[in-house]
Amino acid sequence: GHEIPTQIGFIGLTGDKSRPESPRQCFTRHTSLREPSAHGNTTIMSSICIARISATKPSLHQGGSLQKKTACFAARATVRTSSFSRSSRFSLRNERKGLRVTAEAKDDCVGIYCIPYEMTTDAGSMPEGWKTPINVAVSGAAGQISNHLLFMIASGEVYGKDQPVILSMLGSERSREALEGVAMELEDSLFPLLREVRIGIDAEDVFKDADWALLIGAKPRGPGMERSDLLEMNGSIFATQGRALDKVAHKDVKVLVVGNPCNTNALICSMNAPSIPKKNFHALTRLDENRAKCQLALKAGVFFDKVSNVTIWGNHSTTQVPDFVNARINGAPATEVIGDADWLKNEFTPIIQTRGGALIKKWGRSSAASTAVSIADAIRALVTPTQEGDWFSTAVITDGNPYGIPEGLVFSMPCVSKGDGDYELVPDVMIDDYLRVRTYVIPVSQCI
Repeated sequence: GHEIPTQIGFIGLTGDKSRPESPRQCFTRHTSLREPSAHGNTTIMSSICIARISATKPSLHQGGSLQKKTACFAARATVRTSSFSRSSRFSLRNERKGLRVTAEAKDDCVGIYCIPYEMTTDAGSMPEGWKTPINVAVSGAAGQISNHLLFMIASGEVYGKDQPVILSMLGSERSREALEGVAMELEDSLFPLLREVRIGIDAEDVFKDADWALLIGAKPRGPGMERSDLLEMNGSIFATQGRALDKVAHKDVKVLVVGNPCNTNALICSMNAPSIPKKNFHALTRLDENRAKCQLALKAGVFFDKVSNVTIWGNHSTTQVPDFVNARINGAPATEVIGDADWLKNEFTPIIQTRGGALIKKWGRSSAASTAVSIADAIRALVTPTQEGDWFSTAVITDGNPYGIPEGLVFSMPCVSKGDGDYELVPDVMIDDYLRVRTYVIPVSQCI
């Protein structure tokens, strides 16, 4: 057939192909039509952008190092003329060194994105003192929460300045192009700790060998919606992701569920991943803890870093119980420092319970930036030793808890960590009548 030299922008942008991003970000390829073209006016349609990479690498989890390798791949592109469309195959090689961006998808998809880069994460290329890279999988990676969180992770703010990371980002059919844009921005940011970026729309591809799974993607809560309204829509998502984690992630993977209703979704996810310890599944209540610390600090007239020992009991919902009984301000009981029992009992709790809904009324959408910050805080709480005498809140499985809470639930409780990614429940927490009534009488039907 005809050989058609065509220059296409680096990321396969739709639109005018005569204006590439820059000469450095472009490549030239030749497309061979399977049949002769009856018309000379041929254009390339750069719709979606996926191909399966054939390069292999050893397992990072087992201390292997990634060898420098440039992978070639074949993909399908649609070539349109004024009378017909034909599929053609092409391959390309890019010798540019630096961050590798890969994509995983079906072999029969179309497009031109997925340019593989030479990998430079072998042990000899990393600074002395750096740890073995960890693989962090993130669902909903093209969403607003991830748009804040991913850059915090890549910068070292979350796992530490000596912890290289691989970001494996899961999107959907609808968010493919946005996911590519996120990968481009991560690359352009030149984060030294970010050693590889993977993108895809299949959970089994993206979750493979994951050390951490941050499950953010879910249908968001809108105005007038309760978290229970989301259960039917989002439950199946987390069942599918649980099965994928069970099949391909490391068996000690730590899973943090953010998509609401997060407590129930974490339970659903864990039930579909029987080979992963139930203790490894968390639902995010750190945002509620942060909100509670803020309100206690405001009332006491101090900065928030003076507030400690704040617990969120229960769920990330309006049934939660923010604990001021055990909270401390400058080391003293918060009840004594504030000295306003009526405010603590009748105003403080509803403020925290309804804070998310109040923000939606202002923004018209769920919180994003503060949620991302609280995810980072929740992870840091697990990878950094807990300060002596303090604790943090996270919703985990209630099996074996010392508080008398029914087993088999995912329920927020006070925890401490040695900084190894694991945690223990705090045994000596005061449960007075106020907390006992509000914590233990929550019907199981409301634990969502």
